[in-house]
This record gives sequence, C-alpha cells and structure tokens, in this order.
Amino acid sequence: MTVLVASGRVWQRNWLVYRRLWHRSLAFGFLQPVLFLTAMGLGLGSFIGADTDAFGGFEYVDWLGPGLLAAMAMQTATFESTYPIMNKIMWGRNYEAMLSTPLGIRHIVIGELGWSAFRIGTLAVVFLVVLTLFGVTQTPLALLAVPFTILTGLAFSACLVAFTATQKNDVGFSAIFRFVINPLFLFSGTFFPLSQLPDQVEWVPWLTPLFHGVELVRGSILGTLDLAAAPIHLAYLFVMFGIGAWLADRNLAKRMAG
Repeated sequence: MTVLVASGRVWQRNWLVYRRLWHRSLAFGFLQPVLFLTAMGLGLGSFIGADTDAFGGFEYVDWLGPGLLAAMAMQTATFESTYPIMNKIMWGRNYEAMLSTPLGIRHIVIGELGWSAFRIGTLAVVFLVVLTLFGVTQTPLALLAVPFTILTGLAFSACLVAFTATQKNDVGFSAIFRFVINPLFLFSGTFFPLSQLPDQVEWVPWLTPLFHGVELVRGSILGTLDLAAAPIHLAYLFVMFGIGAWLADRNLAKRMAG
C-alpha cells in the first residue's frame, strides 16, 4: 500500500464522519465572516470614519476581512488538531485500531494533515465568497488567498498535532488557547496595523506565524502583496510546517509505542 493510498484511508475515515454534518459546518463557515464583517468591519469601521491612511488607503472592512480569513485558518487548525486528535489517541482509541492494519504512524499523520488542509480549504473558499459579496476582493490574485490560507493552517496544525501527541489530558489545551492562540489572534495584524504598536515591540509580530499568513492573504486579496517580503513569509510557514510534521510523526510514534 503506497503512502498516498494509506494516508487517503485516514482522510476517508474523517470524511465518513464529517459528511453527516458538512452542511452545518459550511453554513457556520458562511455565517461567521458575515457577522464579523458586519459587526466589526461595517459597525466598528463606521467609527473610524473616512480617514483610511492607516489602512493603506482601504476602508476598514476591506482591510479587516483578509486578516480574519488568515485567523480563521489558525482557529480551524486548532479545533481540528487538539481534541479530535486526543480523542483518537486516548478516548476513542481510533489510532490503535488503525495501527492494527497495514497503516503506520506516518500514514496517520499525513492523513490527518491532509484532512486539516481540506477543512481549512473549504472554509477558505466560503470565506472568500463572503469577502467578494462584501466587495473586499480587489484583484483576481485573491484566488491565491486559498492556498496561502491552507499553508497558514497547516503550519499550525502540524505543530498542534505534535503537541497533542505529548499530552496525557486536555489541561494543556487551555494554556494553548489562552496564551498562544488568543494573543496571536489579537496581535498579529488582524485587527490593526502593526505600525500602531510602540516602536520597541513593533518587530515582535514578525516572529509569530499568524502575522506571515495575514500578510500573504491580505496582500493577495487587496493586490498589495510585497514581492520582496512574500518569500520570507512563505519560507517561515513552510519551515514551521516541516518542523511540526516531523515532530508530529516522532511524538505520535513515541506515544503509540508507549
């Protein structure tokens, strides 16, 4: 059995579970950006007024939308790579059953990451449709936002699978949500330009993964992609994904062997 076929079996198992509620997931995926863009983009944006200099000449709703799309990738990756993975390790023991077949740890890791890519990709397409309906997309290059969003999510997903494989209970997830995911959501350029931060800390978001995803997604949708900085953003996310995938394979193998 080839790696692709074997990993596809893991993906197929997830699909068979998901297909019973896919319509709810996509409906929520449509509703969430509509609510955010209406409440924050249009509502909060009306208080900002017509001065768009801080947002590169764009209305706040246009500037905010792509950032929310990138943040959605991080959040979806978090939901897919924490409790569901722990359930398959500990509570449901799905991985034990899988490993009693010709499937191996690497097949499981690749299959799970492939599933995360699928989930993030479908939600990204729905989100992009909403942005288009709101008149946010400025160029056909906005289609690049979908692969950029998937890459951003996979970088988080790989690292979170690696983390989950080391946990004996779900207590550690609370720390991840509170001290990693939430701060990144707030301080990675999603809601305001980093130039508004004090000069002493303005460079800090460059060290964070979501910032690079936000820059890629926003640049592609608004037509402002910096071709000099884009390779740096891509390299950061690819390296993070590679390290995370390697650790996920190693940590899950060690966990299932123990």
